[in-house]
Amino acid sequence: MLALLPVRAPDSGADYQRTQDFGQAWMDVDGNACNTRDDVLQRDLKDTVLNGCKVMSGTFTDPYTGQAMTFTRGNDTSTLVQIDHMVALIDAWTSGAQQLTQDQRQRLANDPTNLLAVSDQANQAKSGEDAATWLPTFAGMKCEYAARQISVKYAYGLWVTQPEHDALSTVLRSCPDQPAYRSSLGEPVGTPTPQPTASPTAAVGLVATDTASSVYYANCSAAYAAGVSGIQRDAPGYRGELDRDDDGVACEG
Repeated sequence: MLALLPVRAPDSGADYQRTQDFGQAWMDVDGNACNTRDDVLQRDLKDTVLNGCKVMSGTFTDPYTGQAMTFTRGNDTSTLVQIDHMVALIDAWTSGAQQLTQDQRQRLANDPTNLLAVSDQANQAKSGEDAATWLPTFAGMKCEYAARQISVKYAYGLWVTQPEHDALSTVLRSCPDQPAYRSSLGEPVGTPTPQPTASPTAAVGLVATDTASSVYYANCSAAYAAGVSGIQRDAPGYRGELDRDDDGVACEG
């Protein structure tokens, strides 16, 4: 998948504005009546205490540092655990997102595949850096981090700089069996033109989801584009809206 990403110099980020370009932070783009921050906290934290959608407390290991942490909701404590965009939004903006629609950019900003609960210190240290200038200090996270960055850039038709490509390639040499990840919010947009030895269909066929609950196909065309058909009831990706004859099998082809 990394080989399918174009290598280009970055666009200017001088006119970047987070809210204007990617929408208000933590929208409910998946329609589950919970904002994206709480969705990610519920996914990444353990021993959670909930108040409706809101995560009131929980525990987790900071994936960037390996540090054990406790989350407690409060005016002085909530910000100690932050949600990182693995492909930072300013990085996305300068690597092709300026050509996306507003809806596509909002989905990118709220896509669970691109989001991770981390400590405030790790998130601030990373800031808007790409893989050429920042990688997790926790060695056990580097391969997944690289895979998620590549997968998100592939899904949204973004590119990498040459130093970024080289840094990602170096990481992946230590884990050649590292799977990619499928975007949770629908079919890829602006997929790069493949090289003669590969095709987008073949690349998507290698994709693995991070969690079964995050599998979502906006429609059967999106499922077919991902190489998926005949989704059984209760299987990842099944929704009643995709099972038009209500026979327990969606997107039968």
